[in-house]
This record gives sequence, structure tokens and C-alpha cells, in this order.
Amino acid sequence: MFKKPSSKETDEYFDPKTNSSVWKYLQPGTVLDQYIIERPLASGGFSSVYLARQISDQHQVAIKEYLPKKLAHRTWGNRVVTNSAADLPLFMRGRKLFIEEARTLAKLKHPNIVEVLNFFPANETVYIVMTYDYGKNLGEYIKLKGGRLSADFIKTVFPPLLDGVKKLHEMNLLHLDIKPENIIIRPGGDPLLLDFGAVHPFPKTDKQQLGKVRTNGFSPIEQYEPSYEIGPWSDIYALGATLRNCLDGLPPPSSPLRMKKDALPSAQKKFKRHYPQSILKAIDKALSIYPDERPQSIDELLEILLSD
Repeated sequence: MFKKPSSKETDEYFDPKTNSSVWKYLQPGTVLDQYIIERPLASGGFSSVYLARQISDQHQVAIKEYLPKKLAHRTWGNRVVTNSAADLPLFMRGRKLFIEEARTLAKLKHPNIVEVLNFFPANETVYIVMTYDYGKNLGEYIKLKGGRLSADFIKTVFPPLLDGVKKLHEMNLLHLDIKPENIIIRPGGDPLLLDFGAVHPFPKTDKQQLGKVRTNGFSPIEQYEPSYEIGPWSDIYALGATLRNCLDGLPPPSSPLRMKKDALPSAQKKFKRHYPQSILKAIDKALSIYPDERPQSIDELLEILLSD
């Protein structure tokens, strides 16, 4: 999960290994390849995102840096080094997956999926250059409104978002980390899906990797229990949870908790006086605990969502 860095987090810290002060984030004015860093935008456990400009034309871009905090740290000269020799194999594996993410996104051309412009190695790590779009994070928007986003908002935002996910599935890929924090709402309600760090091919998937990125409330049971197969229905659960979050203002209970005892009231009962039946039915079907009870494709989900 990405969060905006606080001013404290951008402070320098003392590295006893080098007996010098280093920065947690790349500092404004740092030059990377053909870009210059302006400021940090967001930070997660595996990477950080910066606002930058292309030096040649001053065009703004977003740059994502691979730096898994449990495995590596920044040292003098902005070099990224592992915390120990034992961490190197995991760091290199993660870097390989990071490059695969860049290559995957570079092939994806859809107006509602973030576009990769470039990627390159530097500072012993890898950077992905993406388009930078102005907008509001859907998670922040839900918190600001306390949920209860309008039916008009939902029917404006989600059809193009679902179309972007459909494009991903047509390439035999799964996002596996859809949640409000990974969706930007641009002017006019135009959504943009971000953060493909958990993207996986299907039907062939590395099951050990599935548990690396999970978000309670949004990840389906098959991302916790390998006995269930993942597929497009896995992203559909996360989309259902995102839709429900737009109504409740809070994420649903985690899927393992729901598997033990499902205390989540159906949207069709809780919100029947406030939203069209089509929206509520789409949410309930997408949030079915068992994969085979959900819509099996984005087209199926869209058919329900737009049935009114």
C-alpha cells in the first residue's frame, strides 16, 4: 500500500555502515538518466514514487523506484544496497519482477491504465517512468465523503475502470491488488488504475508469490488459500470490495474472517433505499466468498452493473 511521505520521513538518517548521513528518499534536484526529481509522491514497502520532469522538455512524469525496505537501504551517492548478503537473492528476484512489471505495463495501452514511458537501471536498482496524471486518490475521496458516493459517480467511474481491467485480463494477466488507493479519479470522473506490482499471469501462476501482496478487505480468499484457483474472478472480488467501500466508507472484513463467519450484510438489504438494484446486486455477486459464485468475467460483472 502506498502512502504519502510525511515531512519527517523525508529527513536524513545516520548510516553506521558508512559513518555518514543519507536520505530515505531521492532529494529534489537529483538527476536520474534524462529526468530530474521534484519531490516524493508516495511510498510503499517495496518502492517509492516521485514526481519528476524530463530535462529536455520539462514534461512532468512519475518515477517509481525499486527499494524494498526490509531487504535494502539507500547509502551514500544514492546507491541502493542490501541490508545483508543473505538478502541479495530476494532483492534480485524482486528486481526481476519489478522489470517484468515495467515490460507488462509498456505493452498495455488503455486510457484507464497508467502508461509506462520508460524504464532503466541506475544506483544498483531499477526505475519505471510513467505518465503523471492530476487527480484525487479514490481512497482519499471515500474518506473525505465518508462513503455514500452517489450512484451517478459509481456509474461514471466504474465502467471505464472495468474496461481497463478487462484489457488486462485479455492479455492473460491479473492485477491482484485493486483497491481505492490504487485508483486515481481524474477531472470529469475519469479513473486511472495504478500499481501493477502484484501483476501475475494466469492460468499459470507462482503460488508462492500470491501471498506477497494482500490487502485485508480487498484480497479474495484465493490469495490466502492456495487450494482455490485465482483468475479474473479474483480481481472481480477486489472490484466488488472497492464498490462496497464507496458505499460503506470502510473496507469489508477480510476474506479469511468472512470464510469463518460472514458478518457482512448484503448490499441489497443494507442500501436498498439508497442505490439502484443493479449496483447492489453487482456488489453482492462480486463479493461472494467462493470464487465460483462470483461473475467469472468483467463482461458478466458489467452486465449486472449496467442492467438498470
